[in-house]
Amino acid sequence: MGEHAEQAPEAETEPRPKRAEIDWRRTREQAFSFLATLVRWVGLIFAAILVLHVIFTVGEANPDNGIVSFVRSWADGLSIGFKDLFTPSDAKLRVLVNYGIAAIFWLVVSGIVAKILRRIGGGISS
Repeated sequence: MGEHAEQAPEAETEPRPKRAEIDWRRTREQAFSFLATLVRWVGLIFAAILVLHVIFTVGEANPDNGIVSFVRSWADGLSIGFKDLFTPSDAKLRVLVNYGIAAIFWLVVSGIVAKILRRIGGGISS
């Protein structure tokens, strides 16, 4: 019994620096994947706010309602230059086209940025 207790433990088969490098790579992939997912969700939420504004406008929702005014204030900020891109005489058509294009913009841009983040993070495909 005494001889077995004094024996040195066997050497590890994989050196520690390589293991730390693998852990770092996995952590980096997870961080960039999280960022990419966050960007996609933010783009989706922005697009949803813009679409809600279109629905409220076309459906003639009460502009004094708290929800409608909240959505309108956010949609105005999120339209980033698309708000007056086209100026048809019909106000509903103007909102539909311009805010619709802004919603598509947010979906496309957030998708592209998310794809770039995933590639930077280690090639995780979306």
